[in-house]
Formats: sequence, C-alpha cells, structure tokens
Amino acid sequence: MTTAELITVAVPKGRLLEESSLLFERALGVSPRKLLEGTRKLAADAPEAGLRFISIRAADVASYVEHGAAQVGIVGLDVLREEPRDLYEPLDLGIGRCTVMVARPKDAPPLPRGVAPRVATKYLSLAARHFAAKGVPAEIIPLHGSIEVAPSLGLADAIVDITETGETLRANGLVIEEEVLQVSARLVVNRVALKLHAERLRRLIGALRAVVAPPVRKAR
Repeated sequence: MTTAELITVAVPKGRLLEESSLLFERALGVSPRKLLEGTRKLAADAPEAGLRFISIRAADVASYVEHGAAQVGIVGLDVLREEPRDLYEPLDLGIGRCTVMVARPKDAPPLPRGVAPRVATKYLSLAARHFAAKGVPAEIIPLHGSIEVAPSLGLADAIVDITETGETLRANGLVIEEEVLQVSARLVVNRVALKLHAERLRRLIGALRAVVAPPVRKAR
C-alpha cells in the first residue's frame, strides 16, 4: 500500500498518546507510541494496518481533521465543545477521562446579590454558556495557565478549569462547586473522508469500538 493510500490518524501528544496507543494495539495490533518513540519524526506508517499516524498538540488535532490533513483524530470532548467543528464523532473512546468544573476558594462568602462573578478560564465559550444557562451574568476572564491561583491573587472569584483528581485545586485552596462537562476522548472523522473511504473507515471504527470499555457512570 502506498503512502497516498494510507488513512492518516492524528494522535495527541502526552497522556492520550499512551492511552490511545493501547487501544490501537488491542484493536489492530499497531501502537502509534511504539512507532514514534526513539525518533524526532512526527509521522510513522503502519502499512499492514493501512494507517499513518501523526503526533501533534492535542489542541490542534481537530483542525487537522476538519481541514483534511488527517482523516481521523482523537480529541477531548472539552476541545470539541469549546469550539464546535464540522466533524463526525462516531465513538467515545473512554480514555482521558476528566471533568470541566467550576471551582471557588474554600469557605469564600457568597457574592452579594446582583454582583456578577469574575470567572477565570481558558474555556471561554463553555464558561459563558454555563453561566448564561443559569441566568448569571458572569465576567469571563481569559487565562491560559496558572488558572488555579487567580482567586488567591484577587483576579477572579471562581475558575472554570479541567481536573482529573482535584488535587491541584485542593493544593490551591479551591473546592469544586459544580460540574460543567464530563470529558473523555472521542474518535473524530473528516466528513469528506467518510464518503471517500467509507468501508475502510467503517472497519477502523468497528475495530476500535470492539475494544473500548463501556463508559463508567459516576455515583451521585
């Protein structure tokens, strides 16, 4: 199979590369992590599976797939809901589980009635929609790092951020006030590629679906 005939799969760097590699290894016998390790190359071919893997920043995967540079990708639901894309989302992969939530300083007094909370976050759209749905006219403050310290420095009354265990929040004197979005990684597919390579993509999606664990329901 020539390079031009391979299906390109965009996999995010970091933790999701490790977790998604385990899925691909179980489903198809190929591991993008093993193919890419020990090299500075950002692309590696698995012709026996008809795939080419490219390793890129998690925040860029959706753009690569939407614009056709990759036919398939792995993207966190937080990314997909923060900036909606024209992508087919056939499968919840059940990996990269975490939560987008609202957190505020422990024991902080409630704001006076009618005062709009200042909310620091990198999730500008998710936060704005969340507070608008509650009828709360929040002031959204964009930040891209060290969000947890914003309340202690007087920049914000609360934050909207993503957490897996909540340890960083607790270390900075914050408590989770409410949940915004339960997050896991999704398989996304370019809509044009879905028509051009329908059968091959159907087989790929089916192979991954067969090894994906059922979603875990949180007790409430």
